[in-house]
Amino acid sequence: MDIAVSDNGILIQSQSQTAAVTGTEFNYYLLCKRKLWLFAHDVEMEHTSDNVLLGKLIDEESYSRKKKEIIIDNAVKIDFFDNNTVHEVKKSNKMEDVHIGQVLYYIYRLRKKGVDIRKGVINYPKQKRTTEVILTPERENEIKNTVEKVIKIKNAEQAPDVLNSKICKKCSYEDFCYS
Repeated sequence: MDIAVSDNGILIQSQSQTAAVTGTEFNYYLLCKRKLWLFAHDVEMEHTSDNVLLGKLIDEESYSRKKKEIIIDNAVKIDFFDNNTVHEVKKSNKMEDVHIGQVLYYIYRLRKKGVDIRKGVINYPKQKRTTEVILTPERENEIKNTVEKVIKIKNAEQAPDVLNSKICKKCSYEDFCYS
């Protein structure tokens, strides 16, 4: 395993690359399978979203003294790592279950690299609150199963059906799915 420190953070990279699931893909699986499929097939709409831009600004401006991004295999970008804890910064807790899954995946990936860690924290700076996340053996099995499902969707020939949920109204893919 190669570990290098760059100006903006730490890069952890395996000698052997596997067909990795990115943090974004894992997040999209938990949010919307169609969004995952579209993203995995190079249909990227996030750059058109004001919500995504606001989230990036909050991420960049919060916790700047502690901020050291960790990038794993050019597939997972952890916002910062402090006191043996993965930290992810989010705009709002409206999709907290998705955020929890994403942090659990990051912990899982670090453990696969030999980092002895089980704890993560989701930081919601606008709400001045945090949520602690622990990777238990049961949750680790769920993560493994989810990774297999993500790969299956990525390799599917057709996109899954439209979700038809209230979250679709704020999604950057809304026009694509409903046109």
